[in-house]
Amino acid sequence: MIKKLLCICLLGAAPFIGKAQELNARITINSDKVQSTNKQVFKTLQDALNDFVNNKKWTDATFAMNERIDCSMTLIINEMVSDNSFKGEIQVQARRPVYNSSYTTTLLNYRDTELSFDYTEFEPLEYTENTLNSNLIATVVFYIYTILGLDFDSFSPKGGTAFLGQAMQIVSLAQAQPTWTGWKAFENDRNRFAIINDYLDGAMEPLRQLEYKYHRLGLDRMTENTDTARMAITESMEMLKQARDQKSMSALPVIFTDIKRDELVSIYSGKGTAEEREKVYNIVFAINASQSNYWEKLRK
Repeated sequence: MIKKLLCICLLGAAPFIGKAQELNARITINSDKVQSTNKQVFKTLQDALNDFVNNKKWTDATFAMNERIDCSMTLIINEMVSDNSFKGEIQVQARRPVYNSSYTTTLLNYRDTELSFDYTEFEPLEYTENTLNSNLIATVVFYIYTILGLDFDSFSPKGGTAFLGQAMQIVSLAQAQPTWTGWKAFENDRNRFAIINDYLDGAMEPLRQLEYKYHRLGLDRMTENTDTARMAITESMEMLKQARDQKSMSALPVIFTDIKRDELVSIYSGKGTAEEREKVYNIVFAINASQSNYWEKLRK
């Protein structure tokens, strides 16, 4: 962890000489919903995707083996349009260890329902910067850079900007493909364009800064001083409110509260002052009233 933090501090000041891959990814394909005489194609694709993601260097940063980012992607195939054309969705998760503990905290947990792609068994999976030949690879690489951006943001203020920028570059290239789904600007507030556009929007900068305060100054310091760490998390919730106030239509604050729901209850339920708990309750309830049963626990 310390080595990773050192790398992040140096990011932009000097080039890295990377030796270990950044991701510890597990990619699975669920094809239960489709009937096919050749189910082996999904196993072949699953193996190929795991090799593609885990054996490629995605940054110049140096990661020790125990510092690799735990993440998972589950492709759910809903429809087999033809022998080599598929429609489905992808569930993406990423986690980060909390310093000086065995606990891991979720950075991303997102269900993308707009996945369509072509794949012929045994075809090579390739990605070259500034060139996209596959909607599947574009989607996977988009989420890789998004995961990297959030992870680096959690260790250094806006430390993931370069990676989020690369995710936006993927979006820009994919938008030129008329038949690829999930990339259109302003089509809905939760597609890939909307997600990355909001992360990079200046109005949402408090949310970016929140990632660092919540994780590095909050969770990572829980074992040092619980009250001080919780205070930093409370301040990060005020930053969440600011982001929501500045861009009320963004889905990101809702997504964040969905991800951190159980964690926030654990942090505040029966802990801290009543004033602190009420403040956090008011913020998260205003952002995500659908989780009101959980937010009520914050007051107890």
